[in-house]
Amino acid sequence: MKTIREFLEEQINEQLIQAVLSGRRTGEGPSKVKLRPVELKGKICYQASMTEGPKVYHKNYSREEIIDYLEKSMEEFRQLQTTGRSQDGSILISKKGKATIKTKHHEAAQNIKIAPHNRVKQYILKEGTAAPFLVDLGVMTKDGKIVASRYDKFRQINRFLEFIRDILPKLPKDREITILDFGCGKSYLTFAMYYYLRELEGFDVNIIGLDLKDDVIRHCSELARSYGYEKLHFYQGDIAGYEGVSSVDMVVTLHACDTATDFALAKAVEWGAQVILSVPCCQHELNRQIRNEILQPVMRYGILKERMAALITDGFRAELLESKGYETQLLEFIDMEHTPKNILIRAVKTGKKKNRDSFAGAMKALHVNPTLDRLFYPEESMSQKGE
Repeated sequence: MKTIREFLEEQINEQLIQAVLSGRRTGEGPSKVKLRPVELKGKICYQASMTEGPKVYHKNYSREEIIDYLEKSMEEFRQLQTTGRSQDGSILISKKGKATIKTKHHEAAQNIKIAPHNRVKQYILKEGTAAPFLVDLGVMTKDGKIVASRYDKFRQINRFLEFIRDILPKLPKDREITILDFGCGKSYLTFAMYYYLRELEGFDVNIIGLDLKDDVIRHCSELARSYGYEKLHFYQGDIAGYEGVSSVDMVVTLHACDTATDFALAKAVEWGAQVILSVPCCQHELNRQIRNEILQPVMRYGILKERMAALITDGFRAELLESKGYETQLLEFIDMEHTPKNILIRAVKTGKKKNRDSFAGAMKALHVNPTLDRLFYPEESMSQKGE
């Protein structure tokens, strides 16, 4: 009978395709670890991808280091599965700590190469193809190379476009699509959206950017004309009072402060928007209102109360959109280390409405009266206020 160390010495080599540790049984730490050989500076090392909560961390080991790590990890995990080119194996740890070790030989897998250390992510906007707005933004050089110091911005723009790519089947391609971007600011995402939908995907789009700052609108309008973007328009104004269109296919609102997000969402629903993309910001309203005796030991800490209020605000927004016939998701927009305002609300109209009563009790328990609820349900919301 092989020992765990003997099994690992046999399995962990250049013939390995993947190994997976799972079923943590003791202590704190990653819930799963995936392992694969990678080529780094001409040498083979072993990259461990460790899943801990919503995050995945990566660390590289030499062969001896990873064998030591896996041997020790079998004290904490129930299972190790290995897949190789010509043999697979497993270690199962019983509740009493007994190890069952199995190996299985098979026909050698062909044409499997060890991956390079850094996999090249396939972005929607390709490096090497210069987009004029990215050049003006300082993200790209004129020959299409990404400026190293602006790579995070390049990633953010592509991540935003990935959210749009996911909902393309929901947008008609046989007519003009109207998209309204409220609080467009300097508009690099607005320009990216226009470039992607019209230049790369061939949609007939009419995009309207709204912002309260007159100088921003003038600058963006000049850029749109210089790029020849005939159906990209910028106007000064607030979405709540904008009457330039009677219906909109998609509404985008990024970092609209506090209840401005609620007015934007309400207007989007009023217009019958098929798709809504919103990254809320500065959720102060519920932070002032929220109170709950059971949660008071936690909420007495200001920073925790602030974060809880922000998350609860966006949770209620998602539920309220569901009540108006939208399938709603809360997605991570960009990595936490760049900004704490990283939740994107993506809502797609289905017509299937959720009963408001299913979450009205939660609002009552927290003593909150959100603006979006008042906009959607003025009578029900007023009767609940102060309870």
